[in-house]
Amino acid sequence: MAYPQHRLRRLRQSPAWRRLVRESVLRARDLVYPLFVVPGEKRREPVPSMPGVHRLSRELLVEEAAAAVDACVGAVLLFGVPDRKDALGSEACADDGLVPRAVRELKAHHPDLPVWTDVCLCQYTDHGHCAVLTPDGALDEEATLPLLARAAVAHARAGADAVAPSDMLDGRVGVIRAALDEAGHGSTPIVSYAAKYASAFYGPFRDAAHSAPSHGDRRTHQMDPANSDEALREVRADLEEGADVVMVKPAGPCLDVIRRVKDTFRAPTAAYQVSGEFSMLRAAGERGWIDEKAVALESLGAIRRAGADIIVTYYAVEAARWLREDG
Repeated sequence: MAYPQHRLRRLRQSPAWRRLVRESVLRARDLVYPLFVVPGEKRREPVPSMPGVHRLSRELLVEEAAAAVDACVGAVLLFGVPDRKDALGSEACADDGLVPRAVRELKAHHPDLPVWTDVCLCQYTDHGHCAVLTPDGALDEEATLPLLARAAVAHARAGADAVAPSDMLDGRVGVIRAALDEAGHGSTPIVSYAAKYASAFYGPFRDAAHSAPSHGDRRTHQMDPANSDEALREVRADLEEGADVVMVKPAGPCLDVIRRVKDTFRAPTAAYQVSGEFSMLRAAGERGWIDEKAVALESLGAIRRAGADIIVTYYAVEAARWLREDG
């Protein structure tokens, strides 16, 4: 016999019962907070297209991480935004580079806060692409993969709790896994951006990270938003190469993909509520068009309901506080 709907309605009359029979639950520890680190001292640079989000120098990054610790979020995800860039993205691979220094600082002050690091070249190259380019402007995967591996090892050596390759180049998970293992960091997990779409929702992030391509786009190596079978192939390949967690990006427009990935592989699954999703909700909230808190929590709840175990979101600290306020 199917469960009679009127009985569920009866249970919903009580807030306590409503919580007890809820099918999915959003918790602070499910959330990961992205942070942007810049060189220098006492630098707090607002990102115009992401109100409330800043690029921070290391000592201010530590303060912002303290808010994440207080809110009990699950982890932070670091993105480096260097002042100097070159064609090879050299800063990305340096042992004393921007992100490794930031990781050491964070772990010194907040040793129990899990720190993830983004592994990609787009913030570090003067052309804004995720890879080294050939003389004719194409992506040179053969030249790029060793650089990504070097960056991942530098982050792990600095104390990163996970590395997150976001470039979507073929074979990068396997190369990074082998490099980590060889360098004695076999226990460092890889959180792979396994199903990352060539989405129009990334605009504010590129503003924050100064990573917009100087020419062309990323459709050759990121996925067509029209495809979902392709996502399963990409996820399968990354899992076979050694990914420990797979990520779908963007989250809101890809709820169906999140569900298919989770149902198919039963692997730890993350989803990234990206900058465009955040900025739209924030802008509408600031104008009084929506109840921002209610809509943000509903949006995050939908991502959780779709099957995401982990949600990367710029709302992480605020959402964690809202959840605490609501009991």
